Amino acid sequence: MRVLSMGAGVQSTTLALMAIHGEIGPLPDCMIFANPGAETPATLRHLDWLEGEVIKRTNGRMRTERVSNGSITETIERRARGQSGVRKDGGSNRFVSAPFFTANGGMGRRQCTREFKVEPLTKMQRQLMGYTPRQRIPAGSCEVWIGISTDEVVRAGAAFDRWAVNRYPLLEMRMSRNDCEQWLRKNSYTVPPKSACVFCPYRSDHEWRWLKENDPDAFAEAIRIDALIRDTPGMIHAEYLHRSLKPLSHVDLSTAEDRGQSNMLMVCEAGCGL
Repeated sequence: MRVLSMGAGVQSTTLALMAIHGEIGPLPDCMIFANPGAETPATLRHLDWLEGEVIKRTNGRMRTERVSNGSITETIERRARGQSGVRKDGGSNRFVSAPFFTANGGMGRRQCTREFKVEPLTKMQRQLMGYTPRQRIPAGSCEVWIGISTDEVVRAGAAFDRWAVNRYPLLEMRMSRNDCEQWLRKNSYTVPPKSACVFCPYRSDHEWRWLKENDPDAFAEAIRIDALIRDTPGMIHAEYLHRSLKPLSHVDLSTAEDRGQSNMLMVCEAGCGL
């Protein structure tokens, strides 16, 4: 079994399209996207298009699947109401394990990726191979393609489960994010927006500003969630989406040029987003 882990950002999109163009092989059996319930509408529209492109160009030989372990947005809303709730996998939603900035200068634990991305992906991989939960799977049974480029090589690692083997085709070809963007344009594809939860605290000011200017509804949702994570019973330290420890609606996201300052020293490293 060979699967492609789809994040719907630049790198994983490039990986999928290179596969259906025959530039990377063998063709994966399935492309799987795990929806945490907080992606931007732009990302979901892009995913709709990409799934159609994959099915059309491969005549269905590469199937597509969307999976979910519940909604992190609904989890936050339940927590604010003092309700625990139960996720689809039976786990508790009492605490949202997202890395929000805390008033004491710390950050929350980052378990959201595992809970809302890795776990549902792993569950679907087992199902596709025909194995039941807790059934033993032979080592190396599933090759998982992951779209990590050279500028984020530190994220690459071995699979958690012995039955899975992670493969990083973009690293094999020494492709950076910029290389991916160039490949997309060369092949007449639109570069997709960054794929991330609307309220991901890892966004830079540049990314928050982009969201505010290009997707005001998504930015309004981020402001709503930012207020909601502080309006929660039993909190020890207030939580914020922005590292300044200010409400997102109060953060100055203007650029140096907006403030009348020179931008002569500004260097763009093309590292905004995945």
